[in-house]
Amino acid sequence: MPYLCFGMGKQGHADLPLHYGTVPQWLAQRMSLLGGAIVEAIVLEYGRSELLCRLSDPFWFQSLGCVLGMDWHSSGITTSVMNALKKSVNLRSEELGIYICGGRGKSSRQTPAELLAVAERTGLDGEALVHSSKLSAKVDNTAVQDGFQLYLHSFVVTAEGEWAVIQQGMNPAGRMARRYHWLSSSLESFTQEPHTCVCGRNQGLILNLTHREASVTRCGVVDITRERPDKVLREASLIMPRHHEVTAGDVNLKRLGAALVLAHETEVKDFESLLLLPGVGPRTLQSLTLVSEVIHGTPSRFSDPARFSFAHGGKDGHPFPVPTEIYDRTIDLLDTAIHTARLGNRDKAEALKNLSRLSASIERSYEPGDYFEQYVEQERRNAWRWGGRTVHGFAEPPADDKSEPSGTRQLTLW
Repeated sequence: MPYLCFGMGKQGHADLPLHYGTVPQWLAQRMSLLGGAIVEAIVLEYGRSELLCRLSDPFWFQSLGCVLGMDWHSSGITTSVMNALKKSVNLRSEELGIYICGGRGKSSRQTPAELLAVAERTGLDGEALVHSSKLSAKVDNTAVQDGFQLYLHSFVVTAEGEWAVIQQGMNPAGRMARRYHWLSSSLESFTQEPHTCVCGRNQGLILNLTHREASVTRCGVVDITRERPDKVLREASLIMPRHHEVTAGDVNLKRLGAALVLAHETEVKDFESLLLLPGVGPRTLQSLTLVSEVIHGTPSRFSDPARFSFAHGGKDGHPFPVPTEIYDRTIDLLDTAIHTARLGNRDKAEALKNLSRLSASIERSYEPGDYFEQYVEQERRNAWRWGGRTVHGFAEPPADDKSEPSGTRQLTLW
């Protein structure tokens, strides 16, 4: 089932509060492994063009960052996700036919040299790729003057020469970031509505000479940076709030509840024949269901990216500490499914795909109750059982919870 890309000129906004600091190594390694496996699963199942299409969707991109354990709403998702993918994907570029160039700061300035190196290996037109890279950055820094200065530029290109750009600008005064998405297959002009989406808070009138109705202005000026702002950047529906915690209002409780029901309210033995992975417990099944949806879900499923933080939590403890043991099991199970699929046995891959289908099926009849706060609290209390970890260290067991057997379930969702 193909993913439906945003059409050319689709504009949008998402508030991405600026977060500083680095991703701890214990999480960065896992992000690279799981991110690489997700990319491989998408390429294997749907193809390289499909991967670019998803990367150009800011809702899907934010959901990917959440399922990888990053802070669900912050600007750091962009840098950390692209770093993780570059490290894992580029190790297997020849096999996958995917090459990731550029990055943040100094790395962004290496993009032309990296693209020329890719062209040397693949026979692609390196000068054309460099031209596209430079123009996309120039448009977002100059033709669209919205108060954000670019500091990250990632260029993803396939063996066929298709590409996507993910770049981000910073507005220190407002402590906000804006992410820009490009997709070559939907690009008709670099100077007229080239983006698949622009993500950022509406800050009033801006200079946007890439707007379709600004063609006369573009033709009549020498220095477009001196023109008066003539268009307002249109907004889409993704708005990331400044509050750090994940609240019930940040997620679709019907969708989240369906995934939890699938994982926790059905005997695991009922799913062993489906998963072909005996021994998968409810908590691992919860993570696998959300990872399955990132791989196989349709665009409408990503309108609430915060929901995907319930796969592996967040490094700052929101909505709960990262359950490293569950994270590692997810990586192993996905890697196993991909490996056997490449060898011709698709049973495990089909089983994982079915998780997203089953969750969507349960959702149709599921009516969410008042479970959110109770569930988050339970995850936090049980975090120590699964190697729960944040930037501040490992989760400690509650004083009144030490004697409970592993896997004890207290929450009823159905």
